Amino acid sequence: MKPLLLCALLPVALWAQPSLVLLDFEQGPDLAKIEQRSVTASYETVGDGRALRIATTTKDQWPGLTLLPPDGKWDASAFTAIEMDVTNLGTTPVQVALRVDNPGADGVKNCVTGHLDLAAGASGTLRQELTRKSAAVAPIEFYGMRGNPFGAGNKVRTVDVANLTALLVFVPKPKEDHLFRVDNIRLTGTYVPQPVEAQAWTKETFLPFIDTFGQYIHRDWPGKTHSLDELHARRDAEAAELAAAPVPPSWDAYGGWAAGPQLEATGAFRTQQYEGKWWLVDPDGRLFFSHGVDCVRAGDYTPIDDRDGWFQDLPSSPEFAPFYGKQGHVVNGHYQGKQPRCFNFPPANLLRKYEGSDWPDRFAETTHRRLRSWGINTIANWSDSRIYLKRQTPYVVSINFSSKPLAGSQGYWGQFRDVFDPEFRPRIEAAMQRQVETTVTDPWCIGYFVDNEISWGSDTSLAEAALASPPEQVAKQVFVADLKAKYETIEKLNQAWGTEHASWDALLASRTAPDRKLAREDLVAFYHKTAETYFRTIRDAVKAVAPQRLYLGCRFAWVNDVAAKVAAEYCDVVSYNLYRDDVSGFRFPGGGGVPLIIGEFHFGALDRGMFHTGLRAAKDQNERAAKYENYVRGVLRHPQFVGCHWFKYMDEPTSGRALDGENYQIGFVDIVDTPYPEIIDAVRKVGYDMYDYRLTAKE
Repeated sequence: MKPLLLCALLPVALWAQPSLVLLDFEQGPDLAKIEQRSVTASYETVGDGRALRIATTTKDQWPGLTLLPPDGKWDASAFTAIEMDVTNLGTTPVQVALRVDNPGADGVKNCVTGHLDLAAGASGTLRQELTRKSAAVAPIEFYGMRGNPFGAGNKVRTVDVANLTALLVFVPKPKEDHLFRVDNIRLTGTYVPQPVEAQAWTKETFLPFIDTFGQYIHRDWPGKTHSLDELHARRDAEAAELAAAPVPPSWDAYGGWAAGPQLEATGAFRTQQYEGKWWLVDPDGRLFFSHGVDCVRAGDYTPIDDRDGWFQDLPSSPEFAPFYGKQGHVVNGHYQGKQPRCFNFPPANLLRKYEGSDWPDRFAETTHRRLRSWGINTIANWSDSRIYLKRQTPYVVSINFSSKPLAGSQGYWGQFRDVFDPEFRPRIEAAMQRQVETTVTDPWCIGYFVDNEISWGSDTSLAEAALASPPEQVAKQVFVADLKAKYETIEKLNQAWGTEHASWDALLASRTAPDRKLAREDLVAFYHKTAETYFRTIRDAVKAVAPQRLYLGCRFAWVNDVAAKVAAEYCDVVSYNLYRDDVSGFRFPGGGGVPLIIGEFHFGALDRGMFHTGLRAAKDQNERAAKYENYVRGVLRHPQFVGCHWFKYMDEPTSGRALDGENYQIGFVDIVDTPYPEIIDAVRKVGYDMYDYRLTAKE
């Protein structure tokens, strides 16, 4: 244990990197003076020192405590990250969070937050990069970008590192009590000012800042493309590399385990439990783990409207004309409600790379060769059908359809649907009919995701949304009819709910939700009915057209136990998008009798010319690779997961994608189609031994 609140750097010779301990709990602080929210905190002896033991309850959405600097602030100017050692002392998995605050912090602004997922009994280090407010003055306003070279973006959380005023240790929205220990809260990493901070930029010296390939101009890094000759040389070198390592030797044609057990071959992908773990089984009857990547396609459009002078060279010759267009739907940000003109750098770069109009076929062929050589056996969601329909790599398909929304609902990507409306069933049936001539009878098709990250909310939210909808909403009419059948008279309903509706028609006309506690039983019952109608209707539509393909669920991001348990009754595989450091301790609320799949996860870093890490940060490409390996091995150890899919194949545009401004460094390849060698090495390492590892590894 090191002394509390060191005032100078520890000697470098004693540490792998400079470190400044903020709190190791040897001499305090006084627990009676700490703000505690639905927790019990105590000190315990660990070895020759002392650590902080925290027991949380479910009485608060964010149970935890606040630690304050004794001198009013901590100055982290010399460091890049904050770390905290954590041990899960409980019997269930826990996610522990550490929030670093400036004055005025509210959970979004003036703070950064790190998370660590730990299985029961496990220990680990929670690390959060100190994404700093830049001291440099940005010379322009950066429209449509979540991160920019000066560190400020509409979705980037930053702190003034010289004025850290509080640390919050907490558990986000727990569903059960937890017990864990924290120790050695410390600052780490030597901060080196970035070039952008070393110059007094003006608009004239900064613009343009995006080069002809779509890369950041004012910085260099390993792997940056500087010329067409360099691009072509890398193309040829990679072709030789792929030829030398074409496929994991233990795989069959589908990427299943040819060296493993022979099971029943049905000519289609299916699920089966084998030796205590769920698996996919490929058409030839071999165990199959879906090691996949999303968005296998040639990139995303970036807006060019309102961005005069940003781009060094937007090509104007006729062969580049197909890469210009307009974005018709913008989810949020500067361009919302507009239809900005856009340019798509990745296909332009692929045209340059392959030197001809046949670039789509050559890109597709290279991609299949890459995936197989890398140990990837699945082309996952939102990928280009021109690539996956070449039938060289198994794939999944994303089914999307529109139908009447539930007016009282809310959601990031849009409102929930009214699943009782007469148009709901025919719309999903029509969407499935569009697959008849391509994927329905294709043995390379694993199955279908329908929808993505829809807003399931709490276990009463959709019932409350129905009541908040207008009287013509079919879901509301169905709910009121159910209430009539149960209570018979409006007076009995009023008595149960504590309401004063004059009649059933008055209830239909009302847009006000009842007291959630008094009406909870009825709200949960109708929520369950809504979820059941949703999953049953979609399952029936999928199976009516494609009985041999798997229904893979709706890719939960925000979900409650009611919806998850209902999904297990109707989905062949229940899907989650899980942006965490580790999922080995993930617990499905519906028990172990259903296979699960992860539709999205990623990690990003800022050491290769990009401005945003995405939803999970790494300090550099080496750590990104290490996090990838740790995550996938955690999935492989879990008895229910049958696969995981990385989001995504190619980096997002440096200047932000038109849909919502995301410009995350989250690709296996950059926007010039150059692979990141560090993460590809990790992908290969995991992919080549994943079958032996899954069969033999313990939870």
